[in-house]
Amino acid sequence: MGSAKRIDAAAPISRSLSPSPTCKKLLPWLVAVAFLLEQLDTTILNTAVPAVAQALSVSVLSMKAVLASYTLALAVFIPISGWMADRFGTRRVFASAIGMFTLASLLCGLCTNIHLLVACRVVQGFGGAMMVPVGRLTLVRAFEKSELIRTMSFVTIPALVGPMLGPLAGGLIVRYLHWRYIFFVNIPVGVAGLILVYLHLPDYREVKRRPLDLVGLILFGSGIALLSYVLEVFGEHMLSAMEIVGLLTISIALIAAYGMHGTHEQFPLLNLKLFGIRTFRVSASGSFFTRLGIGGVPFLLPLLYQVGLGYSPVESGLLIMPQAVASMTVKMIMSRLLNRIGYRSVLISNTIIIGGLLILFATIDLHMPVWGIVLLAFFYGGFTSVQYTSMNTLVYADIPDDLASDANSIASTVQQMSMSFGIAIAGLATAVFLPASGGSNSPVFMRGIHEAFIALGAFTALSSLIFNRLQSSDGESVSQHKVLHAG
Repeated sequence: MGSAKRIDAAAPISRSLSPSPTCKKLLPWLVAVAFLLEQLDTTILNTAVPAVAQALSVSVLSMKAVLASYTLALAVFIPISGWMADRFGTRRVFASAIGMFTLASLLCGLCTNIHLLVACRVVQGFGGAMMVPVGRLTLVRAFEKSELIRTMSFVTIPALVGPMLGPLAGGLIVRYLHWRYIFFVNIPVGVAGLILVYLHLPDYREVKRRPLDLVGLILFGSGIALLSYVLEVFGEHMLSAMEIVGLLTISIALIAAYGMHGTHEQFPLLNLKLFGIRTFRVSASGSFFTRLGIGGVPFLLPLLYQVGLGYSPVESGLLIMPQAVASMTVKMIMSRLLNRIGYRSVLISNTIIIGGLLILFATIDLHMPVWGIVLLAFFYGGFTSVQYTSMNTLVYADIPDDLASDANSIASTVQQMSMSFGIAIAGLATAVFLPASGGSNSPVFMRGIHEAFIALGAFTALSSLIFNRLQSSDGESVSQHKVLHAG
């Protein structure tokens, strides 16, 4: 009953000042610093996974816990990012998040075993949970819906410097310095971000404050954390079948309990009533299942290149860079693409293409020329860029301004949760396809990775069925698709 009231009634938003033209020019760059900080950290670590695993004396598949713990922490704490921003203001929360992320990066670089590294990555994830979503929320409140595609695309262009430089920088650091510096490079970027935020970021907050849904946070957070743990250990045979089933049952029960709680709670952690809006429901659910397939690729590719093909970390980084170059190129035409074709056609066809490209990664072997790998990586980067921008903007198409914070929390949570599960599922798929005696033997290991790519590609292609529920006119307030053809 309470949730329904919240959807119908607009909650007033306090704004320190309406964004000036100068502020609106600088704001996308400020948010881009947060994206850069997060993307640089993720891409550098992906390339360095084999080297870090060797330094910490663990298997490369065990390193998925280091990657997944960060994205899982994002998924657990992102739901309170909207509440934090509404209560304390976007400027204070954004600055605190960058500070925590930077400090955690320092601690990650000082870790001496994988357990401490996972713990510090969780702290880093907490900072990231407040950082990127609050930055995105600031953009949603500062710009009109018709400006969102251009603004979001612009924001992610500077952020793509991270994926471009990250893989190569990670390889160079591992080759010539020490793996710990892959975390230390975040420190100067974080300090620069703090200065820019205090000088220029607008301060938005809700005038009418709502209480924090602590029960919902416990139910939801513990449910998805336990589910992620089950996916982590399933392929490593650390627990018996009975223990796995028991933990899986508990995790599903906790998530279901939150579903019941969130439906009846007046101020829920995640406003499930928003799923009554069709465009939001389809874009959020489609994003979740699509990212389950895509989310494991940054984990699998460095293993394929370094363990399977025997490339050095530097060469592996160079082979990943074309994805970012293509992604940056495509961002420049996203507004026109959605304007001409519309969300439904783009998302259905693009998801199928991405699934096919993932399957093509299974053809990479010692006989494939380097230019073939580069071309495949380039196309994959371009089509995933189309996918991300389309899903990230459609989710706000029919959301009232007073519910932008709620929609942002759910969209960001779904995104990070699916990425965390995607990494775990990629590792699980590889472990399942590896023979028990496979070990780290390159041909056997590469065959397991190939079969994992085929499984993830087929799953991704099937997720296109979700976007079939869209109508051709959906998202027209953002893409202006109908307006273009009406004239």
